[in-house]
Amino acid sequence: MAAASSVLEDGSPLSRLDRALYRLEMGLALISGLAVFATMLFAVVSVSGRNAINMPVPGYVDWIEQLMPLIAFMGIAYTQRDGTHIRMDILIGRLSGRALWAAEFITTLAALILMVLLVWGSWEHFLRSFDFSRPLWSNDSSIDIALPIWPAKLLAPVAFTTLCLRFTLQLWGYGRAFLFGLSAPVAVPMIKSAAQQAAEEAALLGDNGNREA
Repeated sequence: MAAASSVLEDGSPLSRLDRALYRLEMGLALISGLAVFATMLFAVVSVSGRNAINMPVPGYVDWIEQLMPLIAFMGIAYTQRDGTHIRMDILIGRLSGRALWAAEFITTLAALILMVLLVWGSWEHFLRSFDFSRPLWSNDSSIDIALPIWPAKLLAPVAFTTLCLRFTLQLWGYGRAFLFGLSAPVAVPMIKSAAQQAAEEAALLGDNGNREA
């Protein structure tokens, strides 16, 4: 079980949009988790079939290729919202006040520009694979059992667009914090010190131990 989110909430329009987008992000993260579970099941069934009756799952590699984008992309906006995505806090963690919000705004803006370019590139890649006039609407397919590849290619721009929306809300939040000198802005992940994280993890383990007892 993860630690509690460090994102603050209130009744402002920004916070309401943040919570609405968060519900979408949780849904996409759930789909990603189910894809991980499905990958595990495929592996178990395929290996068991190969060893027991010399018959693995037909097109096992093709199906895994279809599931990989779900695992790789669909949960990134969820982790970005909570601030649990991989990031370097060595410099940012030493800042405070407007300097911190300015640094967060600049880095988030750079990430947003990169993701917009990735949305454009991945969408063009999808369009090259998709064709209404072709069987299964596909210009290409997997090697073994000829699964259409365009559904997997569509997942990248969908996930990246969701991440762009998250970055946009966070830019709004960091911009407000910088302009008004806020100490605890909403809709952005608050940086926690190592001591705070350790204390929260200890409290979480203590609560779990009490429940089990």
